[in-house]
Amino acid sequence: MSIILTDIEGTTGSIAFVKDVLFPYARERIPAFLAEHATEPQVATLIRDAARDAGMESLSPDDAATVFLAWMEADLKVTTLKTLQGLIWEAGYREGVLRGHVYDDAAEGLARWFAAGHALYVYSSGSIAAQRLLFGFSDHGDLTDLFSGYFDTTIGLKNDPDSYRRIAPRIGAAPADIVFLSDSAAEIAAAHAAGFATVWMVRPDNPPHEGPPPPCDVQAESFEGLDPAAIGG
Repeated sequence: MSIILTDIEGTTGSIAFVKDVLFPYARERIPAFLAEHATEPQVATLIRDAARDAGMESLSPDDAATVFLAWMEADLKVTTLKTLQGLIWEAGYREGVLRGHVYDDAAEGLARWFAAGHALYVYSSGSIAAQRLLFGFSDHGDLTDLFSGYFDTTIGLKNDPDSYRRIAPRIGAAPADIVFLSDSAAEIAAAHAAGFATVWMVRPDNPPHEGPPPPCDVQAESFEGLDPAAIGG
């Protein structure tokens, strides 16, 4: 049995969904959301942590919105921002406004691997809450029962080999028995350096990669035909 660790954006679902649907949805709602929920414990903690991350003593809800929006504009992988986005997206999913995009071949592949006895995990820059929402309210229905666990940037950045070295014992498997799938060359290189088996996803609708390809075991355009048992372990 191999362990599957998969990225989301550009791997199980389209980059366009995140870029053109989720991010604008959160961006438009950050100021009003912070103003409305600033006194709630979770949001108050986010504002306080954002002030710390920005090197400030404190932030008003309006000033916190300015900070969060600046981080979004710079595409920074800040955990507090990812958590805030997840809270905003949760409302959209539960209201039926949002549906998580999952490729047909990814939904089929994940179900096939699960049925074959492979344990499935997710590692994404988006918060764990956001990951659960995307798969729980996907356009293929609730897929969360397929996954044994989730990892986000609280374990470390995805282009850092040490992040994968921390993930392996959390899963309880040797690195060589874990197959990591991602569209990011930097992430594939990091996982490879940590001893993981790797599948570099080069979907036709992903942006073209510039530079040499990363070291990987398999390069694939879809999940169709992929056999994790033949890649890892």
